[in-house]
Amino acid sequence: MQKQLIECVPNISEGSNTDIINTIAQTVETVAGVKLLDIDPGKATNRTVITFVGPPKQVIEAAFRLIKKASELIDMSKHSGEHPRFGATDVCPLVPISGISLEETAAFAHQLGERVGEALGIPGYFYENAAKVPSRKNLANCRSGEYEGLPKKLANPNWKPDFGPSAFNDTVAKTGAIAISARDFLIAYNINLNTTSTRRANAIAFDIREAGRILREGNPITGKKLLDTKGEPVRIPGKLKAVKGIGWYIEEYGIAQISYNLTNISITAMHIAFDESCIAAQERGLRVTGSELVGLVPLKAMLDAADYFLKKQQRSLGVSEKEKINIAVKSLGLDDLKPFNPQEKIIEYVLEKNANKKLIDLPLDTFADVTASESVAPGGGSIAAYVGALGVSLGTMVANLSAHKAGWDDQWESYSNWAEKGQAYKNKLLFLVDEDTNAFNKIIEGFRMPKNTNEEKEIRKIAVEEATKYATEIPFLVMETAYNSMEIMQAMIKKGLPSSLSDAGVGALCARTAVIGAYFNVRINAKDLKDRKFADDIQMKAKKIYQNTISIENEIMNHIDSKM
Repeated sequence: MQKQLIECVPNISEGSNTDIINTIAQTVETVAGVKLLDIDPGKATNRTVITFVGPPKQVIEAAFRLIKKASELIDMSKHSGEHPRFGATDVCPLVPISGISLEETAAFAHQLGERVGEALGIPGYFYENAAKVPSRKNLANCRSGEYEGLPKKLANPNWKPDFGPSAFNDTVAKTGAIAISARDFLIAYNINLNTTSTRRANAIAFDIREAGRILREGNPITGKKLLDTKGEPVRIPGKLKAVKGIGWYIEEYGIAQISYNLTNISITAMHIAFDESCIAAQERGLRVTGSELVGLVPLKAMLDAADYFLKKQQRSLGVSEKEKINIAVKSLGLDDLKPFNPQEKIIEYVLEKNANKKLIDLPLDTFADVTASESVAPGGGSIAAYVGALGVSLGTMVANLSAHKAGWDDQWESYSNWAEKGQAYKNKLLFLVDEDTNAFNKIIEGFRMPKNTNEEKEIRKIAVEEATKYATEIPFLVMETAYNSMEIMQAMIKKGLPSSLSDAGVGALCARTAVIGAYFNVRINAKDLKDRKFADDIQMKAKKIYQNTISIENEIMNHIDSKM
């Protein structure tokens, strides 16, 4: 189950005073669940870019605290720098990373803006995908006139702020204004070439980037620029939208690179930029040797790249996440110049690095030892989920083997679809391994709550009841998921590799065990519930799944017996 994650990249108007910068940046980690990823100060610009990530609500809280702290420590009336700016926290873009759409992210940007305006008295504008007025979509428009032009701008009815005061008062004189947005993830991505020529690298960049190149009369390099009716240079557009690019020579590596900014990876993905660069390079007698990621990348960008190259190879997409990451790294040549460590380059993996150890992260022998110990968790519910994950993994294996069988190439896509479904079931069941133990621990936490007064007893009773409901719902989800996963094994038993019939059969038996084991847990937890309607309803649904599972098991066993 994919967590919702957003990234926040506020730019504050301070680039020299490290004490102020660090104090402001570190406020974000006072919010549980938020991780500070990067602090990038610039002295000449007198500006620092801060990057942090986490679940949406927590990120919004962290952003608010950062904006508040910046408004306390930075005085815009005394600020100067090379970069355009109009506020202590000048811009605050929110970027969807996983499990959340750009539209949903824009809604969080609006929540943040309203709170900043009301609680801090800072005026501001929504831009890019959070813009409420078309003319404010472009940040340059919102920030035109910069800090010095704010008194006149705020007084202009056409530029009334989207939130916060319209008057240039003493508070605003200190804090300035802010621009808040939702935008797609920007990837800084370099393509490596087998040349030292910056000119050749630039030529490819101009072929690819959205802005293309300026049209010239005669010689395309030195000829006179052709102008349109407005006196602007006429441009030959490049191949790809939402791409900025330029060529340069990197002395450290001894090669020329094309340096891209992929400003909207939902329009132009990393793998598309790579492939188009390969084509353009070949047309110019050059070869792409690999590529380089600058900064972090969302997991989805890597998985999309893997899927893209797997499809080109007519290979099953239903392989593990780890295998997909390896395919993406090798296909894009991300390890061309130096080792590529996914744990340090993929945002979601960086976040997980310091998270609590999960049961599913344990080696098999350690998992067995923990289960066999005196601790009551993990118990039957977690083990049922794990057995179910193993079962559907076997079914998925048969689908992947079938997709790659010689002579079955015309069916690879069908088997790939089954394998992808299997991976989704597997991932959900693996999540439920730990969630069943977490649910049990919530019950224990409830029983440990104080019960010295009548009020405390009532609060404790409600907490235990709600925790027990959750501890009943989780094994029911295990039942439901394991039961649904049997469709993979059913399909593979009937039309998968005949030599893997036994593997699919074992997978079906594991799924059946998961259903029955989780059914035990639903029943034993439901019997303690005070809410009998909830208990009776969930047990009735669980019984139906159990009965259907036994029926499918009999059907599968009869089919296997007929084939052996």
